[in-house]
Amino acid sequence: MSLALPAIAIETTGSVARWRRGIASWIDAVEDGWAVPALIAGFVAAWMAYLSIAYVGGDLHQDVIETWSLGRSFDWGSSKHPPLMGWAARAWTTVFPLTSWSFNLLALTNGAVGLWAIDLITRRFARGDKRLVVLLLLMLLPIYQLHAQRFNANAVLLSSWPLATYCFLRSFETRHVGWAVAAGATAALAMLGKYYSIFLIASFAVAALCHRDRRAYFTSWAPWIAALSGLVALAPHLYWLATTGAQPFSHAIEHHVGKTAAAALVEGGGFVLALAGIVGVPGLIWLGMTRPRPGRVLNDALSLASGLRLLAMISIGTVILPALISAVFGTDMPPLWGLQGVFLFVVVIVCGASYDVPRDMTINLAAATIGIAAFAATVVAPLHALYRNYVPLSEGRNFYEPAVLELTRLWHAASNSELPAVGGDDGLAFAAAFYSPDHPRYEMSLVHPHELQLQGAAQGWAALCYDTDISCISGMQAAASRARHWVRADFTLRTNLFGWRGASQGFVALIVPPDDSRPSEPGQDLVEDFGATSGMPSAAN
Repeated sequence: MSLALPAIAIETTGSVARWRRGIASWIDAVEDGWAVPALIAGFVAAWMAYLSIAYVGGDLHQDVIETWSLGRSFDWGSSKHPPLMGWAARAWTTVFPLTSWSFNLLALTNGAVGLWAIDLITRRFARGDKRLVVLLLLMLLPIYQLHAQRFNANAVLLSSWPLATYCFLRSFETRHVGWAVAAGATAALAMLGKYYSIFLIASFAVAALCHRDRRAYFTSWAPWIAALSGLVALAPHLYWLATTGAQPFSHAIEHHVGKTAAAALVEGGGFVLALAGIVGVPGLIWLGMTRPRPGRVLNDALSLASGLRLLAMISIGTVILPALISAVFGTDMPPLWGLQGVFLFVVVIVCGASYDVPRDMTINLAAATIGIAAFAATVVAPLHALYRNYVPLSEGRNFYEPAVLELTRLWHAASNSELPAVGGDDGLAFAAAFYSPDHPRYEMSLVHPHELQLQGAAQGWAALCYDTDISCISGMQAAASRARHWVRADFTLRTNLFGWRGASQGFVALIVPPDDSRPSEPGQDLVEDFGATSGMPSAAN
């Protein structure tokens, strides 16, 4: 595999030569301090354009609006996840508006912070072209833009893992107190993102124990200060877990544990093979660019510098340890959970090479990365938007905002107060909390009515279901029937992309107004049906 393009060599005259000279000048400026920030900023801008165009007729993914809902109150955890993603969403909305585009920008900014931290690690071992090559190879993968788009407990690790790795690397190298504190604090931050980060921390420990400098490290104060700092940073969350019944663990056990031995073995093996395949893409591109002799590749792998050897062992640990846990305890282990650790392999592959990459190959790689992003934003994104106008996204995102606005209108037709709580379909309930002007709270007991008792029913509530979801409709009607009076409304929405009418979807809304919103005779229930209503959602978010 080669990225060599002889037909556009640097000596070529005309416009091709000019843009190649422009890229070469940009590469020359890496050590001047502006080339990497320009690359990351351009990456964010290009993929922001893609997301804005591709999802012009679709709203945010359920995971993203769930993240915002969990961050509405500054708690040390939730029933499903540790708190970092919610904190980030809450902090973001103190500056940016509560809109789809701002959360797309949050997702890409999170990816950009991860890329910046990766560059901090890379420049410990490489200069010039190799620094850019590491970032360009990662940008070719759909991790820091498409995976990052769903800003959730997995995506938040894209930034926290590189930061924790950099601080641990500096602590191991210097054994200074400051870096030890930073290592512990950033490791705790990763744990507050997702408990899966225990595999990164365990890999730190295993790599340090296996490293040839382990005696110098473990006889210093650094590892113990790092451990203490991490525990101190985690203490409020640990207290929250102890006093609330460790709900996230209960959720994880209920949803991700219980596979048979054979299925667990397949799951763990599939995890390793899938990540090997993902890492193989930048690895093969690198080999195609440099074309080293096999013996030289093997020699470089066996003679890695101290810091790269540490990173190599960490990278292996972040793949092997989860696979072992999956096989032994029968847990889920989808490859999606390991994407934030791919950068470790790419740094080791590129920076561990004793040979340099030819400048023409770096230019070709940069041109390919820029070209793919430009093609995605200008060609793929409009086609995706057009396609989804007729074939809606499976999770119903094409209808989130217009359905929620119709639910809000129906509520205010039945009550003069703001909508306080919402339930029904999980995704639609989260969407209502986010997109409704009233921003009602997501009420879990209205999504899973068999699990919890509804609180604050006297203030009223509403629920939204797809008209084909019989279980949701029957459950909400059963809950509504316990109220003094309630309203049902059926309506249908159709997508509309700049005047092109597309797919349609039916909905059922259940409205339970506050007890004092409607007068009725004592002992008499009031049930109303608003009938069929139709709406035309705008193509814009």
